[in-house]
Amino acid sequence: MNAATDTATPGAGKILSFVRREGRITRAQRKAMEILWPKFGLAADKPLDPETVFGRVAPLTLEIGFGNGEALARMAVADPAMDYIGIEVHRPGVGHLLLELEQQGINNVRIYHEDAMQVMRHCLPGGCLNRLLLFFPDPWPKKRHHKRRIVQPEFIALAAGLLRTGGTLHMATDWANYAEQMLQVIRQSVAFRNCENSSGYSPRPEYRPLTRFEQRGLKLGHCVRDLVFERI
Repeated sequence: MNAATDTATPGAGKILSFVRREGRITRAQRKAMEILWPKFGLAADKPLDPETVFGRVAPLTLEIGFGNGEALARMAVADPAMDYIGIEVHRPGVGHLLLELEQQGINNVRIYHEDAMQVMRHCLPGGCLNRLLLFFPDPWPKKRHHKRRIVQPEFIALAAGLLRTGGTLHMATDWANYAEQMLQVIRQSVAFRNCENSSGYSPRPEYRPLTRFEQRGLKLGHCVRDLVFERI
């Protein structure tokens, strides 16, 4: 999954951590964007009131860069008492998830088709999240592109502001170098406590589905690392 966000480097211009690889959007996905967006879509130009949007008070999870929405839909079905917000910039993925939500009758998911940093900075109220999920963000493997990775001090600071005390920031990657950077960056924050005190990496929590994307990586010999941190 590619994280839909950008990062800013002091003294530099805006740096995007994603590339809009639209790929092929099917006719069904395009139609879903037109017809189902009013039901499930969220506007990125105004503050969000989760209680109004979902019609109830419930724990709230945010997933950044949900890809085709496979994991998000499965989590929402498995935990109907939790509300979910997903962010993704790629239209085919958004269209795919919209179709899944409608076909499965899933009502506890809403979607932003927007840059995640924009949403985190300007749309979500402080302390509204119980969980923030970042699964398999774009690793930007070349060293000169590491500055484009989403996990930077600003991202961690924004996450801390959006999570309730006791809430969790859960990141996962199959790139060892990126996992090491994630640990290094979040350890600089006094707002988080590592839920795993030995290696720094946590076992995969039961709520995180094993997706087809991850299964392909495992077949290629990739080692997936989960990082779970508690907001303190």
